[in-house]
Amino acid sequence: MKSHICKIEVRFFDIDVMGHVNNAVYLNYFEQARMHFFRAIIGKDWDWVNAGILLARNEIDYLEPVYLFDNLHIETYCSKIGNKSLDINYTVFIPHHESRIIKAKGKSTLVCYDYTKKETISVPQLWRDLLQ
Repeated sequence: MKSHICKIEVRFFDIDVMGHVNNAVYLNYFEQARMHFFRAIIGKDWDWVNAGILLARNEIDYLEPVYLFDNLHIETYCSKIGNKSLDINYTVFIPHHESRIIKAKGKSTLVCYDYTKKETISVPQLWRDLLQ
């Protein structure tokens, strides 16, 4: 399992009236981490039009609040590759000495999609090779 760690800057805009990152903002963090993951694993020359993705599902488990100046990171990895879809998992954490303080966990199900033909496609073999 290949993974990628992305540092996330918590913005003042992300904070709600309770003083922590609003629950909906985590989806933006996941999207940012996912794009960094794909660039690191698949490469920057990804053909988004003919081998794109659609977001089909998101899941989030909130474990501890995240605050404005937290040193936030997200580890991203692919946990499952199906015929036309893949599951991308996220661990939101703050590094702490030699360990991590886990703040949230999540998962996205993505469906591979050809935007030219406007139809779902099989997970490209290159992706299968690179993600395993």
